[in-house]
Amino acid sequence: MTAGQSPGGPRGSHPRHALVPLLNSPVRLSVVAALAPVERAEFAVVRDLIEVSDSALSKQAAMLEAAGWVAVSKGRAGRRPRTWLALTAEGRTVYERHLTALRAIAAGDGPQGATAS
Repeated sequence: MTAGQSPGGPRGSHPRHALVPLLNSPVRLSVVAALAPVERAEFAVVRDLIEVSDSALSKQAAMLEAAGWVAVSKGRAGRRPRTWLALTAEGRTVYERHLTALRAIAAGDGPQGATAS
């Protein structure tokens, strides 16, 4: 932000502007990160991997599904009902953009023309 620019003003070039607000939740980011390297994952596997309760994962998965970033499918494995989670193409793109912004922030990348003192 430049001098005189209001906080609600036009977006600058700082990488934080590319962060996706829905992924600022550690649990939602963890869900998406767990799904990124696989085609799909069983609900229980994701739950155990990111160490949350069934209800917490269910709530976060529903939010990601509503955004169109996670697909939730139900079926059976033998006689047991199962739920699978998968990143959609849009979800994968959003996750990569969010990661790129986080990496740029961590690397100290600032606006164009900024110099370190």
